[in-house]
Order: sequence, then structure tokens, then C-alpha cells
Amino acid sequence: MSELIQYRLEDGVAFVGLCRAPVNALSQRLRAAILSACERAAADAEVKAIILHGADGLFCAGADIAEFGTDAAFAEPSLPDTLMRISEIDKPVIAAIGKLALGGGLELALACGYRVGEPGTRVGLPEINLGLLPGAGGTQRLPRLIGAESALNLILSGEQIDAERARLLGILDRLASEAKHLLDEAETYARELIAMSAPALPPEHCPRPAEDLPDGFFASFRERQESLWKNRLAPRLVLAAVEAACLLPLREGLARELSLFKQAEASSQSQALRHVFFAEREAGRIPNIAPDLPLRSIRKVAVIGAGTMGGGIAMNFVNAGIPVMLLEQQGAALDRGLTMIRKNYEISVKRGKLSADQVEARMELLHGTLDYAELADADLVIEAVFEKMEIKQQVFRTLDRVCKPGAILATNTSSLDVDAIAMSVSRPQDVIGLHFFSPANVMRLLEVVRGKATAPDVLATTMAIAKRIGKLAVVSGVCFGFIGNRMLEPYSREAQRLLLEGATPAQVDKVLTELGLNMGIFSMQDLAGVDVLYLIRQANQAATAHDESYCRIGDELTVLKRHGQKSGRGFYRYEGRERQEDPEVVALAERLSQELNISRRAVCDEEIHDRCLFMLINEGIQLLDEGIALRASDIDLVWINGYGFPAHLGGPMHYAEQLGLERVLASIQRYRSELGAYGEMWFQPAPLLKRLVAAGKTRIERF
Repeated sequence: MSELIQYRLEDGVAFVGLCRAPVNALSQRLRAAILSACERAAADAEVKAIILHGADGLFCAGADIAEFGTDAAFAEPSLPDTLMRISEIDKPVIAAIGKLALGGGLELALACGYRVGEPGTRVGLPEINLGLLPGAGGTQRLPRLIGAESALNLILSGEQIDAERARLLGILDRLASEAKHLLDEAETYARELIAMSAPALPPEHCPRPAEDLPDGFFASFRERQESLWKNRLAPRLVLAAVEAACLLPLREGLARELSLFKQAEASSQSQALRHVFFAEREAGRIPNIAPDLPLRSIRKVAVIGAGTMGGGIAMNFVNAGIPVMLLEQQGAALDRGLTMIRKNYEISVKRGKLSADQVEARMELLHGTLDYAELADADLVIEAVFEKMEIKQQVFRTLDRVCKPGAILATNTSSLDVDAIAMSVSRPQDVIGLHFFSPANVMRLLEVVRGKATAPDVLATTMAIAKRIGKLAVVSGVCFGFIGNRMLEPYSREAQRLLLEGATPAQVDKVLTELGLNMGIFSMQDLAGVDVLYLIRQANQAATAHDESYCRIGDELTVLKRHGQKSGRGFYRYEGRERQEDPEVVALAERLSQELNISRRAVCDEEIHDRCLFMLINEGIQLLDEGIALRASDIDLVWINGYGFPAHLGGPMHYAEQLGLERVLASIQRYRSELGAYGEMWFQPAPLLKRLVAAGKTRIERF
């Protein structure tokens, strides 16, 4: 028997244990080993029932994603063929699901006649997150088990559900009393089935999956979801596959599912989402830092500033069970901050995401103070005060005096020079940037900014603590704005310049949202605060002073106190959160254009797309060349998770590769020529972009 399978026979029950560490991913070799073991058990007259299980506890986390898009994905035995054969065995096959059955792992369990879980079991079909649909029976067997609507919602959400919910839905037949008893109780179940001469496959719970659905269900479902799905392919293919389960016999439905799966697998959207999947795993690998480097202990955290950002940062740590000391200068501000944190938790209680007891347990981990001396025993201190260099340096000088040796001192600055902050203390090796995105308790991204003096163990420790609090950490070097906000500058610049040349905020935003971005640039600026972005520009004024038109509309709006959503007016007018176009902004653009001698004209959508996105991409390539970003895929993660760039496009760097680097370069050179002095000033192709195109490279990488 293969080393990928543990096989044993006990008094008529064959145990087939999957043992491909760490998660029993269903590679071609494991599929072949499973099939061989099941065929052995099927052919053995002594075997009366078969139990499939994870030899090391975990059942199966799904297909081997590295095989997607390669010949190995459907190399014999393919997963659909393997599961079909298992479903045809004329003996009861029981899946004993320890910990996880996800994607192909759940499809493997569904091909078995019976399923037993443990209290901590989670199951789901998350293929939608990779731009795919279940391709080995999930869209056909699950509706026949739990009904079409429940199956459709589970597949489209990609969520993992717990054992009790899986049992109530009918995915699990039984739950073991404890994880350690799973195999024993699965064996008891197998012997019960043998004793009652149970069929290999019990009758389908929902042989007509759409029986209880109203007429026209699928058409109306599709219509309701169109605005949410936008231009995403996978949800539409999922819907078609589940509809096939309601219309076709199982074998024909499986053939239809497989055809739809292959369509999804070959799509650029799935390729992009698989790129993102592997990018997330690569982001934690930092060159020249050994994976076994000893880390600093983080048992207590302090946060300076109890405003919206500081409070959100504090919530991340108490959510993970880490005590937090929250410091403010004035008692009223501290009380407001603590009250706001409690209100945030109470909202979670109302939504059923937390219990009242959980809220109290978290609030007990949170302590307020007005005295820096109480931070003396903190292992990690995060400053989240006003975005002014002098204020931050003063805070760090105070921390230098009161914090214990070895404490990590972090700044939450979104754009300022972390090295300049580090030079204000006697221990710059302990200083690092931790740029949380707002709202900090919700947004997944964390830019980890490594200063010139930052010690390797400080960087490694912060990467580990980021994972512990559920953040996706991406390393950046020090420059103005780091990765995300530095790339935001040319993106914002071109958008605002296009208003002066004749576009409207709604036209620019429409081009971007139709591409798939969560928000257009002007909607995003109104949400973030037009005044906040003005202050960030002011901090970098020396780099832009040579252009009188640079973000001039944003500056004027700030003077007019049109600060965005919070003031009811920005690039748009707001009634509550309802956004409306504002003729006053167009009039302002017309006036400024005249003052600056900028000719106005009709601006086409293609120009908006190319100028906004290609200058953003160009800046990203320059960041990579400078070594600010470690890899192009890190840049993609920042923009997907921090700025709403569509994941199904893979992020701006991957999107550029899909469009073709030569197209990006040609467009930049075109506008450099066509836009006169402005083009000469700003449309300068990154040297790395020119080198990549000259060398015929199709991937963005430093060389």
C-alpha cells in the first residue's frame, strides 16, 4: 500500500487513512492511493464496510491547488472519476470527518454513503474564492442531500459551517461525542449499518432538489444577484451547475458540472484568484530571515490614542485574548474611546456574532490610562496619534524613557518617515511601522514597515503577531506613503487632473467600478476624508510643488470645508449616505481649468482607465525596483485588501501582466507625448518597466 495511505482491516471494517501532510490535499498521487485502497476493500469478501478518515486527525482540506491549470489536475485517476467509483462500491462507505472537509474534501465525503463528524468539524465548498465551482460532484450531490436553495447559498458563500449546522442541514449523519472518539464512533456506526444490511447508498434526501422552490426561482435569483456579481464569472457558473442538478439525472449533471468547472478553471479570473491565493502564502516569507529565528514574547500590548484608529487597533488584540493598555491624554477622550469600543462590540451582539459574556471578557482585557508610566511592562506599544511628525517623535521620546528594554515600539503612521521616527529614540532597532487600515478592527491588511535599523527579530515578531490577530501582513520599506498610499498618489493625481480636463467625478468613478473596484476614486476620497488626504499631500508638498495643478480640486474642496461624507459634501453631495452628483464641483473644475490654462474637452472612458490605472501600476513597478516592495504579488495584496482592487483581476500588477506590459508602456509613452508639459512632468515610465518590455518579459519582477 502507498505511503500516502494507512490501511487496516478489523473484524470486517476496512480503515482507509489519508496521510499526505499537512492537509491531505487531493493530488494525483493521493487520488490514486485512495482509489487503490478502496478497490482493495471492495474486492475483499471479508470487508463489510469501509471507513475513510484522516490518519493524523484532519480529514481533507481539498484539491491540490498547485495542480489547477496543469495536466495533473485531471490526470488519471481524476477526482470526479475517483469519487464516482467510490460512490459505486456496493458496501457502506463512511467518511469520518476530523477537523476539516473543504472543497474536494467535502466532495469526497459526499461521495460516501454516510458521514460522521466531530464537535469541531467544519465543512464547506470554498471554490468560489478561487473563481471556481466544485468540479467533482459538489454542485450535484449536495443539492440532492440538502435541497437546491441551501446548497446554492452554501456554495456561493464559500463559507465554512460548523458541525452542528452541518448535522442540521443533513450533511452529517452523526456527531461523535469528542474528537478523540471519532474513529471509534464511526466504527460503531459502521457495525450498525452492517447489522441492519444497510444499502451502500441510502435513498437521496432530496431526489428532486427544486421541488419546494417557486417557479422561475433560478431566473429571479440570477436577476437579484446581477448587481452584486458585476462581471464575476464563477457565481454564474455555480448557478448554472446547481440548476443542472435540478433538471438532469446525476450522471448527466456531473458531466455538465465538469464542463462548467473546466470553463472556470481556464478563465483569467480564476487564474487571478489563484495568483492571490499563492501570493498570500508567499507574503510571510522574508528573505534573509530564518523561519526558526527566536521571537520576542508579546503578552501585553499598549496603544497610544483612543480615537477611531487607536480603538480599532486595541480591539484586534483583545479579540485574540491579548491584554491591552489604552492611553490618552485626557480623561474625556479616554472615556469616549472605551465607550466607542463597547458600542462596536454591542453591534456585534445585535448581529449575533458575539455573546454578551464574550463582550465582557474582551472588555476585561482592556484597561485605560492617562499615565505613560503604566506602559512600563508592555511588550509591544503602538502609537496611533495625529499624523504629524513632531507629535509622533515626542510620543516616541516618551516611550523611550518609560518602556522596558526589548519592547517593540511601533508607529501606525500611514505615510511619514519611519526612520525619522526611529532616530528620535535611543533604540531604533526596536522601532517598526504597523500601518493598520481603517476601520482597524475590520480591515484585514497590515503594512509592516521595516526601517533601516529595525532588528530582524522585531520584524519576524510583528509578522507573527499580525497572523495571530487575523491580519494579512505585507512588508514594506520606508518611503513616503509606503506601498499603498504612495501608489494612491498618482492614481488620485490623474483622476483629479482629468476633472480639470473635462471629465466628471461620476464618469471617472463609473469607469473604475465597472472594472470591478469596490469604489471609485472620488467616492473613496469622500469616505476617507478630503481633508485627511489634503494633510497627507501637505506632508509631501516638496515632491509636488512644481505642478500648480496637482490635486488642486481636492485642495480647494478642503478650503471650502467640503470634507466628504462626514460634512455632507465633497466631490459629491450626500443625503445620509446617498451620493449625488454636484454641479458645483463641475463649476469649480471649470473655473480652475480656466485659471490654470488647461483646455477642456470630452474625455473617453479608455483614457480614464489608462491614465488612472497605468500610472498606479507604473508607481508599483517603481516601488519594486527600489526594493520598497519585496515582490509584485505583495503590491497586489495591498491594493486588493486595502483599496478594494478586484481580487478576480489579481491586483494591479497581475492585471498589468494580463493586459500586457508592452501595452502599459506604450500608453504611458503616448500620454507623455500628447499631454504636453504635464505629460513630460508626470508620465515617466519606470525604468524597470522599460527593461521588462525590452527583454520581452511578461511577468513583473526585479532584474
